[in-house]
Amino acid sequence: MNRTTLSLIAAVTVLAAVTGFATIESPNTSGGAAAAATRLPVERTSLLCPQPSTSDIADTAYTSFTPVVEGASGSGKAQLQSATEESADGKKGGAKSAEPVVSPKEPGKPATGDTSGADAPALVGLASGKFAPGWTVQETTEVAAGVGRGLLGVNCTAPDTEFWFPGASTAAQRTDYVHLTNPDDAAAVVDIDLYGKDGTLKSTVADGITVQAHASEPILLNTLAGDPQADLTVHVKVRSGRIGAAVQALDAKTGGDWLAASTDPAGGLVMPGIPKDATSVRLVVFAPGDTDADLKVRLASPSGTITPAGNETLHVKAGMTAAVDLGDVTRGEAGSLVLTPTGSSVPVVAALRVVRGKGADQETAFIPATAPVGARATVADNSAKGSTLALTAPAEGARVKVTASAGSGGGTAVSKTFTVKGGTTQDVEAPVPSGLKGTYALTVEPVSGGPVYASRMLSATHEGVPAFTIQNLPDDRGTVSVPDAEQDLSVLLEQ
Repeated sequence: MNRTTLSLIAAVTVLAAVTGFATIESPNTSGGAAAAATRLPVERTSLLCPQPSTSDIADTAYTSFTPVVEGASGSGKAQLQSATEESADGKKGGAKSAEPVVSPKEPGKPATGDTSGADAPALVGLASGKFAPGWTVQETTEVAAGVGRGLLGVNCTAPDTEFWFPGASTAAQRTDYVHLTNPDDAAAVVDIDLYGKDGTLKSTVADGITVQAHASEPILLNTLAGDPQADLTVHVKVRSGRIGAAVQALDAKTGGDWLAASTDPAGGLVMPGIPKDATSVRLVVFAPGDTDADLKVRLASPSGTITPAGNETLHVKAGMTAAVDLGDVTRGEAGSLVLTPTGSSVPVVAALRVVRGKGADQETAFIPATAPVGARATVADNSAKGSTLALTAPAEGARVKVTASAGSGGGTAVSKTFTVKGGTTQDVEAPVPSGLKGTYALTVEPVSGGPVYASRMLSATHEGVPAFTIQNLPDDRGTVSVPDAEQDLSVLLEQ
């Protein structure tokens, strides 16, 4: 053994004593089973909330919630602040940091904040320790009049590098923006591709868009495309850095809402929670590869799976956006749209544009395809009235535990278990905290059975208009798989 190796071992021994140094064991080659990984609560979560509105009469509420998670760190914090105010270390230019818009005090109880007017900024959120696992923030905006009036809601999203938005539009009555928010200390460079019914739309300004550090950019889609397109798929790709992205879709006649990103391209997709009183449902699908997709279209209703008359299948050409009007497909019952391949599986993305009301009293919301609930999912900003929870089991039946948290102003958490039959959608009577004051969160946890998909609708009536917004409940990614490890200094010894 040479002197260099001895010095290295000595140094690593000190490091082990100070930091608990460990190495992951190599795969067992002697025939024994490899050590299983352990799922542990995440210790840090980032969320980004887009600029809520450019209307002077907009009122926006933010609701933050972290479920109580066994094994989570006993310390930490969570806060939401203006994207332009804060850097990663809580300071910018040496200036004193601004007060957080929302700053929760404890897991298990929602924290709220609000703002109004057209100057409300995009927000950057960071949670650590016990506040990180399953952290969710809801942004809900009420706009009483004007283009896009109604109820607009969005779950603040984690930063990422790619987003798909089928269901956007540059039609004459639409004003759609894609909001890009950069939480990091370096600028991000972003490309935006638009796909219509005939394929890629040419644009000279959609490539190499720079989003400065700790900044948010709303990009008007009309400035990126030529001829108006009734149905568009927006693909946001990040060349460098990471961003949060969401599309704000504003309609001059039927209100507006946020269009969240579709789940990753897949051969089969689920869009849960079409309201039972929907008067119009439009399906938008895009096939991003170089192979056409042929899909079965089915509706999971309360009594079972049915096929919409006249819309049994849908052919989607590669690289093109396909759209079809399904009308009042739910016919007075809750439902979820399920897409499956008719033959070979070809990955697609999809979303629904849903309208409630008639004539001048119409309002719009969107349901993008989503991932299943997984281990657990949470949605905040629920009230005793006006919240509807939809659960869908597209294949095998399932039992699901739903927990209503304590209220933001008081109340005691309660839980209830539901059974959802295979191939059905149920609008369940979600539990309400006893002694509720303020708003509360709903946490959904599958107990047994097959995959479950879920969404929550918030509804209100403004001067006869049935205002509403719908948010999906995918897995909250509150835990991460950590391989078993043990201290092993033998890797440093000469063989």
